[in-house]
Amino acid sequence: MKNRQFFWAMLRFRPWIFLSGIFFFTLVRVCETVPGLIAQVFFDRLQAHALKNTELVWFITLLLLSVAGRSMFLFCSQIGELPFRATLLQKNLFAHILKLPGAAALLTSSGDVINRLRDDVDASLELLDGRIISYGVFVVIALVIMCRINVLLTLAVCLPMVTIIVTMRLVGTYVKQRREQSRKGTADVSGFLGELFGAVQAVQVAGTEESMLDYLDHLSSIRMRMTMRDSLLNRITQAAFENTVTIGTGLILLLAGQSMRNGSFTVGDFALFVYYIGWITEFTTYLGTVFTRYQQAGVSLARLVALLQGASAHVLVQPGPLYLCGPSPIVADVPSIGAQWLNRLEVNSLHYCYPGTEQGIKAISFSLRRGSFTVITGQVGSGKTTLLRVLLGLLPKDSGNIVWNEDVVEHPDTFFLPPHSAYTPQAPRLFSESLRENILFGLPEDDRLKRALDLAVLGADLLSMPQGLDTVVGPRGMRLSGGQVQRVAAARMFVRPAELLVVDDLSSALDVETEALLWQRLGIQKEATVLAVSHHRSVLHQADHIIVLNEGMIEAQGRLDQVLEASAFMRQLWEEDVPG
Repeated sequence: MKNRQFFWAMLRFRPWIFLSGIFFFTLVRVCETVPGLIAQVFFDRLQAHALKNTELVWFITLLLLSVAGRSMFLFCSQIGELPFRATLLQKNLFAHILKLPGAAALLTSSGDVINRLRDDVDASLELLDGRIISYGVFVVIALVIMCRINVLLTLAVCLPMVTIIVTMRLVGTYVKQRREQSRKGTADVSGFLGELFGAVQAVQVAGTEESMLDYLDHLSSIRMRMTMRDSLLNRITQAAFENTVTIGTGLILLLAGQSMRNGSFTVGDFALFVYYIGWITEFTTYLGTVFTRYQQAGVSLARLVALLQGASAHVLVQPGPLYLCGPSPIVADVPSIGAQWLNRLEVNSLHYCYPGTEQGIKAISFSLRRGSFTVITGQVGSGKTTLLRVLLGLLPKDSGNIVWNEDVVEHPDTFFLPPHSAYTPQAPRLFSESLRENILFGLPEDDRLKRALDLAVLGADLLSMPQGLDTVVGPRGMRLSGGQVQRVAAARMFVRPAELLVVDDLSSALDVETEALLWQRLGIQKEATVLAVSHHRSVLHQADHIIVLNEGMIEAQGRLDQVLEASAFMRQLWEEDVPG
């Protein structure tokens, strides 16, 4: 999408707000032309004869009225400053990201994505405030008035504008390159910080704190150089514009002095020119800034489009509700399963490899019957989590099919949601909100919440928290223990009625007693079908069916005694009880 297409699409979204902003900004500029006319008449009258008190009062009154009108219209123009366009871009981008396969929704770090949603959205919209149009109206009015006084001097006023336009045409590509480098440097630092704060324990265990800090210092140095170059170029072009205008203004005043000597240019005309030249100077400088920002907006727009991962750029500008005012929309409750309850789930020849590698899962086939408890086990890196993600549509399968009862699931990413299935990942994410909000996510609070808390073995934990369910968990749930984070995520799953419950190593951070109680309560939910990843012996004993994965392929499957008899690899896992 080209810059002009993007700006046009943005202008068509709620155009009345943009037009109202232009209207009031234009009235502001019209009011700014009045003091120049007052100054012209005032000095001409003063040169001709002494001013009467009544004339002086009229001049002061008109001047005050123009100032008051400017202030009033400037206040009204702020309606055009509402962040509705930025909100639209952010909403559309976020909605599209949520539609992508969950485990492959971001091509870069979450820190970089947030940086783009904030800074690049703002940078791409900086020109859409209507000021350039209102400035243009003022300049046209001023030039018409000035032409009626002296055409030659008026043409001289236009020379700085022409110089700035030509200059920006020459350096525009260079400005764009510098902005691209600056934004990339910022993205690298933001992305690394996001990954670093998300893996603090891993860094501490590996003892790599110094190397991480050194690398952060390296990225920060690169960012500083790129940002300084971008800022320096902006300052140089800005200074060049201002000096061009200043020199041009000096030449204009010299020409005006010559005209005043031959009597074709009055003191009042001179006062009007001096006043208008100040505003035209500001407009000319602003015009140079607009050209610079236009080039930089293209860089930000390209970074936003990259988040769409090949989707049409028009997704960015798709009109829709924003909910900036009034109550937020009510979150729809989980719909009834109707006649689609699960009798049998079949997975046939499921295959997925990570891009550019041979790692993944190959030829995975198994079936689940209603009410069964199936456990997937294997060593670290054997493909357990990948299998769950491909099954649920969080990663796009390369081949194979999934059959729910007798119907082929064409789009797992939209099908495997409540009431069909609910999922708890191995490393769940919590938001810096209360426990209640992290569990319900907008759903109505009813008896399901109490039942979910009981199933997740959170009762004793809540009693130890003074604020109970209103306890704010902090960023990423940092105020909770690892086991509490996993159980809050489990409660989030349990509160949504689903036919299939999918859990990825749910008890990895739990103590033995809590783990046993959690699996016991999960096992008595006979109406639910459970597919779990675990290596714990107690869970394997409880399973109706076990799937043993080795290097992305099924080594064996069946009851515990069957897989132990059929697979030497499973016997090794059983003896070693290797974490997975």
